[in-house]
Amino acid sequence: MAWPALIALTVPVTAVLLWLHVPAALMLGPLVAGIVFASWGGQVRSPVSIFAVAQGIVGILIAKMVPLSIVGDILGHWLLFTTGVVSVLVASCGLGWLMTRLQILPGTTALWGISPGAASVMTFMAEAYGADIRLVALMQYLRIFMVAGIAALVARLFGVSSSYGAAAIVWFPEVHWLSLGETLALAIVGPAIAWVARIPAGAFLVPMVAGIVLAHLGWMTIELPTWLLAASYALVGWNVGLRFTRPLLVHAVRALPRIVVCTLILIALCGGIAALFVLVADVDPLTAYLATSPGGSDSIAIIAASTDCDVSFVMAMQTVRMIAVLLLAPALTSFIARRIKVPPADEGRGSLKGR
Repeated sequence: MAWPALIALTVPVTAVLLWLHVPAALMLGPLVAGIVFASWGGQVRSPVSIFAVAQGIVGILIAKMVPLSIVGDILGHWLLFTTGVVSVLVASCGLGWLMTRLQILPGTTALWGISPGAASVMTFMAEAYGADIRLVALMQYLRIFMVAGIAALVARLFGVSSSYGAAAIVWFPEVHWLSLGETLALAIVGPAIAWVARIPAGAFLVPMVAGIVLAHLGWMTIELPTWLLAASYALVGWNVGLRFTRPLLVHAVRALPRIVVCTLILIALCGGIAALFVLVADVDPLTAYLATSPGGSDSIAIIAASTDCDVSFVMAMQTVRMIAVLLLAPALTSFIARRIKVPPADEGRGSLKGR
């Protein structure tokens, strides 16, 4: 009965968000419903592969919207992209260093939890360096939730066309079945290749890159009917929301206000970087904000696809930063953790509880 209950909770929440014309309502509704369902003690069982295919569908959606010339755009504006990526990394590392020095959270938890992206990688590595893995997971996925919510609000304020409203949705459009078969094949094979090759975030990245190349060369036509996108958005939202289980929230209840504050600080710092993009590089506010948002690339992709922003710029920046985080953040975080020489999380929990 778990899945019917989750779906029954998701439908009205999503319907309200659609009625309010909230960007990416088809993802945010399931995300909110998943949080409520999991915090009430609800549990659902689903193969990880199903969520991976949903991420693949989102990657292919971006491939449909982003031309192959994105590579030339990155190389042609390398200074802007480098500045954006490095600025976000510096902001997150600096904030993590300060929080760890002040022991706002036990051990090196803040350092790992504040890393802007690569949530699963940071969570898995955190325990080996004396961090509280449960608080790291909460920080990572709470940030994705908050970034998605704030990004949707910014999108609503700065640039959503009325054509994206609920009334414009055609749930069952005419479908070209051969193209749909090709699209589904890529959504399945892409994540499988990423899993075999152990590519972090590959379930999203491999189908996106392959889709851009294959569509550009004319070797496939991407077909994404609304019902398939809605199902994929729901799975992406549930994948984040269902992680907010009651035991996790109970464990983190004392630290939650601090986690929320430091997450908001990181989002504000990234917002400042976006403001510089607007002032210096003449990037429109919505595009700049979505491009610099810290983490949740698949969530940002869904929000970007529902707005009038420059999707190519947003996803180019998000992708470059994701790769940079995957390559650099573990080494940087480990280096800072060794230099600070704080006690492990097990020793720090006493001070946390006593505050």
